[in-house]
Amino acid sequence: MKARSDCAVLVGEGAVRINRLPTEKAHARLRLGDVLTVAIRGDVRVVRVLALAERRGPATEALTLYEEIA
Repeated sequence: MKARSDCAVLVGEGAVRINRLPTEKAHARLRLGDVLTVAIRGDVRVVRVLALAERRGPATEALTLYEEIA
């Protein structure tokens, strides 16, 4: 998602799980190794957190912070 507000809407709709548990908090803390399951536009994506960024950066940098799980 491009904006934080878009992510908050997904969480509010119940479309996000952290380590298989539904989350109701858009500000939930992530830790290294956490697995996110996100339902987006009729598709489900599952990703593992590899690193956390110190600051918001470009999309190319963000791609190095997680790995997609098939």
